[in-house]
Amino acid sequence: MQRARAICGYSTARVREYSLSEVARIFQLSPARLRYWQRTALIPTSAADGQPVFGFRDLVCIRTVKTLLESGVPIRRIRRSVKNLRERIPELERPLGSLRVWLDGSDRVVVRHGDAWMEPDGQLVLDLALAPPEADDVRPLRREPAPNGGSDPASALDWFELGCQLDADPRRQDEAMQAYRRAIECDASFSDAHCNLGALHQGRGERDAARACYERALAADPAHVEARFNLAGLLEEAGRDEAALVHYRAAARADPTFADAQLNLALLYERIGLPRRAREHWRRYLGLRPDGTWAELARRRLEE
Repeated sequence: MQRARAICGYSTARVREYSLSEVARIFQLSPARLRYWQRTALIPTSAADGQPVFGFRDLVCIRTVKTLLESGVPIRRIRRSVKNLRERIPELERPLGSLRVWLDGSDRVVVRHGDAWMEPDGQLVLDLALAPPEADDVRPLRREPAPNGGSDPASALDWFELGCQLDADPRRQDEAMQAYRRAIECDASFSDAHCNLGALHQGRGERDAARACYERALAADPAHVEARFNLAGLLEEAGRDEAALVHYRAAARADPTFADAQLNLALLYERIGLPRRAREHWRRYLGLRPDGTWAELARRRLEE
């Protein structure tokens, strides 16, 4: 079996990188939610050709955020914990990936540092599963009061994250819509909340309401990929092919790794009788997603 040789201590093997769309599928997160975490620097990311890419250690951090949120830890506390850890333990390379929930059913967040567990604000905690520590081991560090007396007041971000969690359960989509509306009340320019609210309207067949949401999302952020893509789908359904092409192309420009935009462009160009333009997008789609039913169709089209 051949292996890549190392030169001067560095392996020549290519490290696997994942696009935002791939990561969204891996963790069953909406791309809009993941993109918001990335844009607001909650999760680490690198860039390739100007587009976000994620390595294995980035995936660990994303899994940590998802696990903490599912355990009931508010998003504001996660952000505050990461900030505190960067200030108090600067040698901790990726503080987000080090966070853990203290006990099942608890929203207490801790991090392992050396031989001790501590809270991100510096409070040492006692691990009862270990041998009894020396007295000095449990002496608390100086604890700073949390903002607003330790409470996590509802904000646009809190409501948005709640909406995302509710959104995953078809039985709770009314509640999800209300959460997104509350996020928008807190911040009218919250493009991700507008987009996700639009997607729920679209899923119910409420196309006019969905379109209005996507247009508001794009007014706040003209490069919003999911809003462009979803609006293009609505326009295509309405028979407005030229307008749909404008938005599909804009989505593909904003994120060239967005395979579904390439797929829909290929299909739409074929339908309106422009097979040469379609081939360009079949080729791009195949480069992004080489497996599956659509990939087989892409190969057949390119062989014709």
